[in-house]
Amino acid sequence: MKYANAAKGSRDSDMKREKRKEKREKRKKASLFFIFYLLFFILSGPVQAQTSTSTSPFSPAEGTTALPTPPPPPIIPFIDLTVRNPTSGQEVAFSLQLLLMLTVLSLAPSIIILMTSFLRISIVLDFVKRALSLQQVPPNQVIMGVSLFLTILIMWPTFSMIYEKSIQPLSAGEINVATAYREAEAPLRLFMFSQLRSRDGRLSGGEKNIMLFMAMRGLDSPNSLADVPTYVLIPAFILNELTVAFRIGIMLFIPFIVIDMVVASALMSMGMIMLPPVMISMPFKLILFILVDGWALLTEQIVRSFI
Repeated sequence: MKYANAAKGSRDSDMKREKRKEKREKRKKASLFFIFYLLFFILSGPVQAQTSTSTSPFSPAEGTTALPTPPPPPIIPFIDLTVRNPTSGQEVAFSLQLLLMLTVLSLAPSIIILMTSFLRISIVLDFVKRALSLQQVPPNQVIMGVSLFLTILIMWPTFSMIYEKSIQPLSAGEINVATAYREAEAPLRLFMFSQLRSRDGRLSGGEKNIMLFMAMRGLDSPNSLADVPTYVLIPAFILNELTVAFRIGIMLFIPFIVIDMVVASALMSMGMIMLPPVMISMPFKLILFILVDGWALLTEQIVRSFI
């Protein structure tokens, strides 16, 4: 009985302790909740005051309520391409002029290459590249670019005359297309004939080419430039430029061929038959070309050949 009473008393004391613990936890929770609520009330008070005094984002803005005027749209020209029957002779003439202009623009690269100094310069520079045994240096684009700008340098007086006498009056409406064509053709004819004519008064190869093409067309021998048609003058000029360019190329090849022969004979005498002579001769060619300032000398002589 004593043991049963003791066990019962211990259980009662344990239950009382658990109840006291639960009461203490409830008090802690209530106090923590009260503290959090008090802090929230203190912190939210100024914010509400500020928001109450500040303006709402949806409140109307001060000033005028008129909408700004948008900028005017960009003006794009209207291009109308229509195909219809002409109503007058002027429209037929305008269509022919437009067709002629497109034809000239399509033939412009050939005109620049064959009727100017571009042909001779490009061939001579290519000969220099081959004489130096160079494969990819300088590239072909560089050679064509140098030829183009040297052509502009040489042909600048001719181009200026064409612009002043043909293009500018045509754009101002002072002359028609036929007159502009004749005015543009005259400076080119003078340039081509100056390259075909001999400096010492003898019959040059260019003049012989003119005689050849005149005979092939069944025309009489010309007494002056006015008697030579343009379709005869252009092929004679092209053949003359090819001949002169090949002559210059041969003169350029001679010193470099001598270097190749000396290097090849030296290698054969030393028994180095399997070694390509180009690998040994190319540095010597470059050294010789740089020592004589080859690019400047070559450019000067090319320009002087047209003067």
